[in-house]
Amino acid sequence: MLMQLVLLLVGFVLLVKGADWFVDGAASIAKKLGVSQLIIGLTIVAMGTSLPEAAVSITSALGGNAGISIGNAVGSNIMNILLILGITAAIVNVKIQRSTFRYEIPFMVGITVLLMVLGLTGGALGRAAGLVFWALFIAFFVYLWFIAKHGGPQEEGEAKDMPVWQCILAMLLGGVMVVKGSDFVVSGATGIARAFGMSERFIGLTIVAFGTSLPELVTAVTAAKKGNVDIAIGNIVGSNIFNILFVVGTTALICPIPFERKFAVDTAVAVFAGVLLWAGTAKHKELRRPCGILMLLSYAVYFAYLCLA
Repeated sequence: MLMQLVLLLVGFVLLVKGADWFVDGAASIAKKLGVSQLIIGLTIVAMGTSLPEAAVSITSALGGNAGISIGNAVGSNIMNILLILGITAAIVNVKIQRSTFRYEIPFMVGITVLLMVLGLTGGALGRAAGLVFWALFIAFFVYLWFIAKHGGPQEEGEAKDMPVWQCILAMLLGGVMVVKGSDFVVSGATGIARAFGMSERFIGLTIVAFGTSLPELVTAVTAAKKGNVDIAIGNIVGSNIFNILFVVGTTALICPIPFERKFAVDTAVAVFAGVLLWAGTAKHKELRRPCGILMLLSYAVYFAYLCLA
């Protein structure tokens, strides 16, 4: 048990630092190439903070624990909104871009509903579902490039100024750390689950989901403290979209992912979280403290349900 806990903790550290280095290197390269900060925020940063979810889910699928994949992705999405944005909004009001409110949040809710429908229809997500998610993933990228080209000026975010060799080294080392960290997290979480008789669903939705959501938490809270709160929601929404379309889609292409009936409740909670985020930002175009507190209370109720289910 002690060894499993050590593996879990070391894995989380590697995941967080690896994703951090990857994002810093990629964002710096993008800045040198003159790529819009909007694209950096919604693609490189969002994908970088989703690397842990991707690594854990794909590693789980290859290791025969595909049941962790959906729990990890859906659990991370629920945590990203209810817990991470809840904490961030409790610290400071979080602004939202108009395109995020009008298009990206509804798109996120829509693909979450699609995940539930496809899972319940066949009892598993196979290659057909993976292809559907990947087609939507490509379409989302096309949309991002379109709004970057025609959406007008955007407020610039921060990126470290590093030499090109250092950027490449940071990305390579970060990627390796994420992959190894995912191995440790899956091994540790699986061992703990067996020791306590917990289901893969519970482990994926709680322990693994929280560990792989740490990069989003660090990014959002750091942005709030620095006053760059206008990018926090965009990054979280982008990460959630990547978690479903890329993470679940890629895992489904590798092997069928069993969709337990209980996952319907989890995906419904993820849909509720997205709708709550959309409704909470509708009036003032920012996420304020009362809605943040409501999000935290909602996550507390969901966590209690997981413990009792």
